[in-house]
Amino acid sequence: MDFLDPLPLAQSLIRCASVTPADAGAIGVLSAALEQLGFTVHRLRFGEIENIFARLGDEGPHLCFAGHTDVVPVGGNWRSNPFAAEVRDGILYGRGACDMKGAIAAFVAGVARHLEAGKPNGSISFLITGDEEGPATDGTVKVLEWMQANNQIPDFCLVGEPTCPVKLGDMVKIGRRGSVNMKIEVHGTQGHVAYPQRADNPVHRLIRAVSALTAAPVDAGTDWFEPSSLQITSLDVGNTATNVIPASARAALNIRFNDKHSGKSLTDWVRATVALHADRFDLDSSISGESFVTKPGPLVDILRGAIVAATGVEPKLDTGGGTSDARFIANYCPVAEFGLVGATMHQIDECVPVAELRDLASIYRGVIAAFLA
Repeated sequence: MDFLDPLPLAQSLIRCASVTPADAGAIGVLSAALEQLGFTVHRLRFGEIENIFARLGDEGPHLCFAGHTDVVPVGGNWRSNPFAAEVRDGILYGRGACDMKGAIAAFVAGVARHLEAGKPNGSISFLITGDEEGPATDGTVKVLEWMQANNQIPDFCLVGEPTCPVKLGDMVKIGRRGSVNMKIEVHGTQGHVAYPQRADNPVHRLIRAVSALTAAPVDAGTDWFEPSSLQITSLDVGNTATNVIPASARAALNIRFNDKHSGKSLTDWVRATVALHADRFDLDSSISGESFVTKPGPLVDILRGAIVAATGVEPKLDTGGGTSDARFIANYCPVAEFGLVGATMHQIDECVPVAELRDLASIYRGVIAAFLA
């Protein structure tokens, strides 16, 4: 296989129906490619998830490419087999073409192009998981723990998520908001609606608590983040009777938060607010990830420079959108995200122009050349 062109490898990866958590051979395809390029490949299985850490070189500086081979379910009616990886009119179609098997192939092509000039000055590595679209418990988190235990933490990590809204090069993610989910259950005293003095209505207490939480914005934003967003996602009593005050009422919420907060600080705030309106309640909190930012500097400048050189586009630096595995990597080293245009990710007929895929490989090659100069 010619690794200088990302298309053949992208097609081979797409043809592996690796709907999370299934691997379907995708990790094996990538392992073989990296071994042919001279990488030492460690296939790391945690639970049912296949992962890779592969490295070429054993000295610094150390640049790592990170991503995932698992994809979301197909859904809907495609014009062609979503795992056939067909090219029609210069466009590659298939589940994972955009998110993010195309970017992984571009990683490899960028490395192959750089190796034409000889052995790199420093190290290049790959952190690839099969558990990004799923629970994300046996993938990047576990590989990072293994990397730290084996002295493999890089100086900079580039995640190949599809970051560009309109055209290749228009956006780099230098951070992400944190995300915390909470479930609140307010307890009262059940009773007859005609005798409210004999009951304690938890619905009224919950409504007052929710109103207090949503009465004002959480904050006004920070230098690199938009204002935090608290969204009530559920209000539920489950009461089938019209004449009964229920014994409990429940609410669920999500907060996407900036670097003014932590998941714990927001949980403490919600708990204190609910306590003002309810004497008896339970609150469960689940933190999906903390906010992080890699502020502009030499590392981000390398990525920006490679994008401008290959495309002529000056990228916007952004921290919006959902979460990604970069939230885990940020605990170990500086990290940024840059990949394809994300217009069709998770959609029917997911696709990427072949020319865009090749341009992305050129950008990654530029990053390698500047980082390992």
